[in-house]
Amino acid sequence: MTHVANPLPVLLEGDVYRIYYSGRDANNRSSVGAVDVNIITRQVICEHNEPMFVHGNEGSFFADGVSIGNCYEADGIRYMLFMGWQNPAAGHWRGDIGRLIVNADLTLKLESQVPFMGADATDPISLSYPWVMRRDSDGYDMWYGSTANWDAGNGEMLHTLNYASSTDGHHWNRRGLAVPYVIGQAQAFSRPTVIGSTETGFEMWFSYRSGAGESYRIGYARSNDGHAWQLDLNACGIDVSADDWDSEMIEYPYVFIHKDQRYMLYNGNGYGKSGFGLAVWVDA
Repeated sequence: MTHVANPLPVLLEGDVYRIYYSGRDANNRSSVGAVDVNIITRQVICEHNEPMFVHGNEGSFFADGVSIGNCYEADGIRYMLFMGWQNPAAGHWRGDIGRLIVNADLTLKLESQVPFMGADATDPISLSYPWVMRRDSDGYDMWYGSTANWDAGNGEMLHTLNYASSTDGHHWNRRGLAVPYVIGQAQAFSRPTVIGSTETGFEMWFSYRSGAGESYRIGYARSNDGHAWQLDLNACGIDVSADDWDSEMIEYPYVFIHKDQRYMLYNGNGYGKSGFGLAVWVDA
């Protein structure tokens, strides 16, 4: 009924991408929808009217919603990672990470009713928005959100971006904090998106809240090796507009390169209720 949050592009052919997103039903539970778009002409080719994947049954780790991260391949299978929401009546909302199988026809299938990554000693409270990248050499990197506490002392949660590594894309070694946080400036992070390599260095965009009362903004960090990151919030290349659909907040970025041009899909006001946009990188 509402929202097109967390846009995730998968190339179909030529300049046409299938952009998956998280849309909400009358009970505010998110499922995965999709629209096919020519990103050069900005033409909508096809709106898929039925969900590609629906939230889980009561009691499942994704009973109250599915917020998608990104796709990667392992052992010849393409996977889509997601945050599964739980919103118990007598407790705080929380999330775990799940994994969908992306079939050859780009339909989606749940891999397991058990979370792909759940709470543990490194991530004891809640997990969110995973991003996986294949390294230049063998192995995989993952950056994802992890709640350290629900209130860092200023009424805002401390939700950090953590790092995990894997040799096969299936079993992960969690390494803890990846991107530094600053209480009162950048302390509630979500949905990292990363491009780059060990040769050129890595760039990351993410949404964040300062803890000083502002709504989401998109931030930026850089790293030489993908492990040690430096915040550079003002270098993200985008800000809220003056009075448009993204004038109050911008969040949930997804940066990708098409024909040597850098693009960003992102959401605006209302956590995606106002739609998603396509931004084009322009060198200063």
